Amino acid sequence: MAVIFEPLETLTYVAANTEKIILGTSVIDMLFHNPVILARRFATLDVLSEGRAIAGFGIGWSKDEYKASSVPFTNRGKRADEYIQILKKIWTEGIVEFKGQYYNIPASKIGPKPIQKPHIPIYLGGYSQGTFVRMANHANGWICVIRNSLDQVKSCIDEIKNECYKAKRDPKDIHIAAILYPNVIDSSYDTDKDEKESKHRQLLNGNIDQIGKDLQEIKEMGVDHAILNFNRSSISNKIDNIVDVSKQLYAFMR
Repeated sequence: MAVIFEPLETLTYVAANTEKIILGTSVIDMLFHNPVILARRFATLDVLSEGRAIAGFGIGWSKDEYKASSVPFTNRGKRADEYIQILKKIWTEGIVEFKGQYYNIPASKIGPKPIQKPHIPIYLGGYSQGTFVRMANHANGWICVIRNSLDQVKSCIDEIKNECYKAKRDPKDIHIAAILYPNVIDSSYDTDKDEKESKHRQLLNGNIDQIGKDLQEIKEMGVDHAILNFNRSSISNKIDNIVDVSKQLYAFMR
């Protein structure tokens, strides 16, 4: 069974050992956490990392996880709308006060404040219409997953643009980060002859140049940031190869 650490504690450790890398969550199910406490934890990470935090949030889908966390499964979207508004207030206002249907905060001083202004970027994960509406009204970005096809993401980007127009917001204000699973099929990294000889190449499978062209197409589609995940690749347990391949592939996104 895989061990999965708490993301903010892990990112605080990473912050202490790095200087430039952006530190983001993908994603924290926000409703499982008290908004005041989570806002302070993210702000602390932003201060300690000198402004490198990104807050990636979702609302989850598993009723079992909600039950285990003693959180109601119903009205998740409406509570998430309030939650994000609270986070932004805590990160930007000296005296924080909020009166909502689900959350209430009396006039309070809450710190620390993040280094990034006006606040830590908020990215949302999800594919529902409610998520896109929430994003257009309250967030800075979308986190998606691209596997074997670009069709779903293209459709979602169009929906996000439409919701931005409804909210009288420039769609370019929404940055899109895509989690990608590149599988480098190359003699330098892979010894699986069957895959190399395959006549039907799947998206993000192939040699560096082939995957690079896929990345360029993904960028042209409107994706601003690529998050490379190699846990399904033939080099998943070879850290030196992962670093080498990542450097080569990121060059195609510039």
